[in-house]
Amino acid sequence: MGREIVLFKSEERKELSAVAEFLRQLAGKLDGNQVILRQGTEELVLNIPNNVVLELKAEEEEKKGKMKRTLEVEIEWIEGDESGGKVTLG
Repeated sequence: MGREIVLFKSEERKELSAVAEFLRQLAGKLDGNQVILRQGTEELVLNIPNNVVLELKAEEEEKKGKMKRTLEVEIEWIEGDESGGKVTLG
């Protein structure tokens, strides 16, 4: 198994409406096959192929007597691999 290297990481508390707006902006960038992530002086350019794997995961975990829920949206691809699968919403 390969070694994972974190190229960029960000975590911040936001209002849900701000998260929704960020996701809309991200979707627009995905349409152009390129996403540029910026934080301070850091910048990461991602060139994204037409076929990717979309992974959605919902989890819940009890922490200190409270239920913590998580919705994860992950987009992944292998450099040079143009294969992909179909995703639908239900």
